[in-house]
Amino acid sequence: MLRARILAESLRPGAVLEVPDLRVARMWREDVSASAGPGQPPVWTLLDVEAPDERAGELADALAAAISAEGGWYADFRVGGDHVVVFAGRSFRYRRGDEPARAHVVGYGRSVGVPEHQLDWNG
Repeated sequence: MLRARILAESLRPGAVLEVPDLRVARMWREDVSASAGPGQPPVWTLLDVEAPDERAGELADALAAAISAEGGWYADFRVGGDHVVVFAGRSFRYRRGDEPARAHVVGYGRSVGVPEHQLDWNG
């Protein structure tokens, strides 16, 4: 079972995230005013979602189509031994522990405006 955290504010207006078997396990709002990046709101709506592992590609594609290109947003999740990181229009999948691959994705995140302190995913 893959588990992901999606920030509602990261989705562009009008985007629809539709993946078979995706379910919301938990949802809450959090004041992140101390750590929000430029163009990011001070309060975020977080959704923890779950789906069968075989839906990983569909979820990555749906997120890549839904995440806003502005604001330095991304989503990430783990599936099996892999880590999937998704930006607007692009996703990466690499084996957890593969530091060169992780560094490549972090570099891409920097290039699209993800604040440095938000490039802290593990894996």
